[in-house]
Amino acid sequence: MRITKKALKETSLKWIPANCVIVAISGATAGRVGINKIPLTTNQHCCCFEIDSDKANYRYVFHCLSNANQNILRLKQGARGDLNAGMIKRFTIPLPPLEEQARIVAILDRFDGLTNDLTHGLPAEIAARKKQYEYYRDKLLNFEEAVS
Repeated sequence: MRITKKALKETSLKWIPANCVIVAISGATAGRVGINKIPLTTNQHCCCFEIDSDKANYRYVFHCLSNANQNILRLKQGARGDLNAGMIKRFTIPLPPLEEQARIVAILDRFDGLTNDLTHGLPAEIAARKKQYEYYRDKLLNFEEAVS
């Protein structure tokens, strides 16, 4: 779908720049967190955070909010169990120095890649299981000659 200049001018739509943290605030996906990699628009069921890179690493904020998913879900209200932007914006996350945020992101992104990306995770898992197999094979089949 394309957004026209006219639609941007005549509606409440606005462009969300790339690398914003987006939290779904209603429906079955309420509380889910994502990052947009391209500029886009969203509907009213999303709360979008443009992260000030002088204060926080957007991937750090993403990981923090993803980790807090159960706490965010506890905020849901109403018959449909919706959230609202105010609820999400009041949620606080710790902000260590940017260098520490980058270190945390590097570790969590690596684990995320190993567990969710088949091109990285599966070969790494196979290699780890192969080493584990070889270790136990060598231990279990290493019979010392009995000393008489």
